[in-house]
Amino acid sequence: MKPTFVLVHSPSVGPSTWQPVAEHLTAAGHQVRVPSLLHIGAGDPPFWPRVVDAVREDVRQVPAGSPLRLVVHSNAGLFLPVIRSGLDRPVAGSVFVDAALPARSGSTPVASPELLEFLRPMAVNGRLPRWTDWWDEADVAPMFPDPLVRQTVVDEQPALPLSYYEQRIPVPDSWDDHPCSYVLFGPPYDSLADEARERGWRVAHLPGAHLHQIVDPAGTARHLVELTTAT
Repeated sequence: MKPTFVLVHSPSVGPSTWQPVAEHLTAAGHQVRVPSLLHIGAGDPPFWPRVVDAVREDVRQVPAGSPLRLVVHSNAGLFLPVIRSGLDRPVAGSVFVDAALPARSGSTPVASPELLEFLRPMAVNGRLPRWTDWWDEADVAPMFPDPLVRQTVVDEQPALPLSYYEQRIPVPDSWDDHPCSYVLFGPPYDSLADEARERGWRVAHLPGAHLHQIVDPAGTARHLVELTTAT
């Protein structure tokens, strides 16, 4: 049975960041799911089990015999090991797209000490501003192809609790029991692409800013297909 792409967005943004790619994949005849993680910041930590539950619940819509191709963007890369271990379905391949990489073992901090130092003064009653409000306009504007797409993505963003970024995510053993690969858009993720190569993964480069999948969804979809069918 044909594999199903499962496009997992960063919890810092929303599923609209994957929707254009999903449309291109669907038009090319692929089955696609785009789970929503918008609710995972509600309540108290730990937050990572809610990510696993959201993806697992969404892929129940996929026929039982269909293998999955997991695709994670940005911060969602840290959750791929627990997502993989929480699924009772075969995974044919995983692609990290301009994404953070999980630790090789143990657990992974969601944010570095430097990032937490940057974020803590922004928190109001334990909640942070939306992700695009962290940065200067000169950094944010180039990530979007037009004002309408920008408005859609910005309006959808959750205001996550600071405790989301203070959590550590387990790295289950043998989570990478399938081919993994990496799509790099650009800095600062180039060092992570280098690490992916060191792990023996295939790496492709599609130059662009961090949300390049909404700028060039056709190119992104093409890379996802090429990387997951060649493995």
